[in-house]
Amino acid sequence: MNAALSLTPIPDVLPPVAADGTVPGVCIAGRWSAGAGRALTVVNPIDGQALVRVAGGDSDAVDAAVRAAAAAAEGWRNTAPQARGAVLEAIARAVHAQRAALVELQMLASGKPRAEAEMDVNDVVSTFDYYASLCRSGKGLDAVPVELPDAAFVAEVSYQPCGVVGLIVPWNFPMVTTAWKLAPALAAGCTAVLKPSDVTPLAELALLQLILQCGLPAGVVNLVCGGADVGVALTQHAGVAKISFTGSTAAGTSIMRAAANRIQRVTLELGGKSALIVLDDADLDEAVSLAIGGAFFNAGQMCSATSRILVHERLYAEFAQRFVAAAKALRIGDPRDPATTLGPLISRQHRERVQRHVELGRNAAPVLFEGEVSGDGFHMGPVIFGEVPTSATLWREEIFGPVACLRAFATEDEAIRIANDSDYGLVATIAAGDEARAALLADRLQVGTVWINTPQLIFPQTGWGGFKKSGIGRELGPWGLKSFQEVRHTITQQQGNQAP
Repeated sequence: MNAALSLTPIPDVLPPVAADGTVPGVCIAGRWSAGAGRALTVVNPIDGQALVRVAGGDSDAVDAAVRAAAAAAEGWRNTAPQARGAVLEAIARAVHAQRAALVELQMLASGKPRAEAEMDVNDVVSTFDYYASLCRSGKGLDAVPVELPDAAFVAEVSYQPCGVVGLIVPWNFPMVTTAWKLAPALAAGCTAVLKPSDVTPLAELALLQLILQCGLPAGVVNLVCGGADVGVALTQHAGVAKISFTGSTAAGTSIMRAAANRIQRVTLELGGKSALIVLDDADLDEAVSLAIGGAFFNAGQMCSATSRILVHERLYAEFAQRFVAAAKALRIGDPRDPATTLGPLISRQHRERVQRHVELGRNAAPVLFEGEVSGDGFHMGPVIFGEVPTSATLWREEIFGPVACLRAFATEDEAIRIANDSDYGLVATIAAGDEARAALLADRLQVGTVWINTPQLIFPQTGWGGFKKSGIGRELGPWGLKSFQEVRHTITQQQGNQAP
């Protein structure tokens, strides 16, 4: 372990660190412990040095966590929505109070530039606040009368919590994706077992440490760190009513197969290979800004990356020139430097995977620009390919790195056809001068979210999820709440109207 890169500046947001520098990776019924599973070494992607070790759990820890969640389920589901909302609001305030420390943690453990880390923490606060507001209003939680055609009967619909839910989150937006799952699950009255990424568990450890201070009954939220074995144990546990997973399409497919054996509920937020369409009347400066953010935010490590950039043939040459110039202006370096705009990739192995895609891509299309990097860590410069064939792996597969592919189109119909010609359907962006025209095009895109002349802003009030292999179900908004609920109708015959 590198003592110079200890977590000493932010000890209050993590569970107690052992004398040997190990952080407990299991929390069951409010008690932290060192798990008996594989120890996880958290590496700082800025310089490649070890930060800390996390004592992960195993299948026995998963079983104990599920049992603790089951024991707490009845009490939490019977807690009034307004009381549940008060806990969610307290969590939001606790995260906000520790905002500076959590931002530092995100920069250290994930390599996010400060502005991106700040956005992540703000997103967590907003998400818990939003679901707290739903609890206060009772919207989507209170029983509602149902109008019937026969006055001799009355009916109402109520929304029941699923029960114990397993939440499996990825490494690219730690803590954010946890908030997207955990806040609505708690609002719905579910209890949870959380499995963080084995690459970036520190954000979830810090978040749960804060949650435990906010009046949540023991066992309502439990955590087990670990590798794929822990995820498998959670998805296959008979006591888990629902799995909510964010990650690769391949892993999502395995989870869906396992869920089929028990008709287990699932929400899957999976991969993407999204398109940015630049129409012939677009403002080029705005279009380039949308392309830079869509392809290179979080170093391209996001399922919503609009890395397939379709530009009208009349604008293509000038757009490509401006886009390359903007990519050259990105500052690659230590995320703790305020001037840095492009941080490192998450690990050495992941950078090697992305670089293999780039090397293969050279055989399919010309490289318009490739940024250079130096020094330690897992940094990688942006790469831009021009006129990429739609049949190329570079164009069709999710790369999850700072790699953008350009292609010209002649007509709107061609642009829509190419954009929709994908196994995925998560998001799309349209850059256009005429927004009414863009709205008509948006209606033809087979995706879950379309931004028109807008950066990739995601609000807790709007749903998140995709078509096709980008997943099943929706997170955020009222749809995120419903994903953790079962619907029950109660029908009663009125007194005096009973059949003889």
